[in-house]
Amino acid sequence: VQLQASGGGLVQAGDSLRLTCTASGISFRDYSLAWFRQAPGKEREFVAAIKRGGSETPYADSVKGRFAISRDNSKSTVILQMNRLKPEDTAVYYCAASRTVISSSMMREQAYAHWGQGTLVTVSS
Repeated sequence: VQLQASGGGLVQAGDSLRLTCTASGISFRDYSLAWFRQAPGKEREFVAAIKRGGSETPYADSVKGRFAISRDNSKSTVILQMNRLKPEDTAVYYCAASRTVISSSMMREQAYAHWGQGTLVTVSS
């Protein structure tokens, strides 16, 4: 299983950025996907997730209304559209996949068995 995240970069506050994560080695449509992030000196935290059928998309309160997660099963890709970025969004963003995660556990990193390598997002003020 491989998850390849990309799209990070250096932007200014208020800008937008689009992260993508492409999976290989799995039956993508059978997996729930999530984005987590880890800021310098902090623990990794949940950002957003999308259930395998796309019916559930929980978000962290800190990004609700600014970020949007979506998936393209035909391309085995999960996308995180990030708008109105803030300096506190600066972090390494990781994508994760799970075939077995249940709704109540979608925000827990322990629920995800497969992880990508991370992509750095830096938001300057």
